[in-house]
Amino acid sequence: MSLILIVDDDPHHLELLHGILAYEGHAVRCASDGREGLALLDSAVDLLITDLIMPNKEGLETIAEVRRLGFTQPIIAMTGGGLIGPHEYLETARFIGANAVLAKPFSRGEVLTITRAMLAQSSGAEVSAASTGVPSMSV
Repeated sequence: MSLILIVDDDPHHLELLHGILAYEGHAVRCASDGREGLALLDSAVDLLITDLIMPNKEGLETIAEVRRLGFTQPIIAMTGGGLIGPHEYLETARFIGANAVLAKPFSRGEVLTITRAMLAQSSGAEVSAASTGVPSMSV
C-alpha cells in the first residue's frame, strides 16, 4: 500500500490515525510536531497528514516548508481550531499548499474517504464523488 506520514502533537490522535490507516494496510510514520515530521519526510512518503496547531513547528509552517522543499505528494491539514475556529485555519492551510482539509473531531469514514481520494489523486487515478461515496467536498 502507501506510506503515510502523520504529524500531530496529540498522542491520542496519532494513535487513532495510525490504527485506522495501518488497519487499511498502509505503512505509517508518526511525528509529534513539524520539526520531527520534516526529519521523517522523504521521497517514499505518499501522503502527509498534519495537524495545524502544535508546539515547535506548527502545521502551517510545516506545509509551507515541505512545499518549498519540493514535496509534491498530497497534504491533508487537520485541526480542531483554536482561538479563531477551525475553518479559518483550514482555509489558510489550503492557500499555502494543503490539498484537502479535515476538521476535528472526525470519523473513521471521513479519514478513509479523504485518504483514499488523496492517494488516488497522487497516483493519477480518476476520483469522483460517486467512487468515494462522498458528495463533492473539499478534497
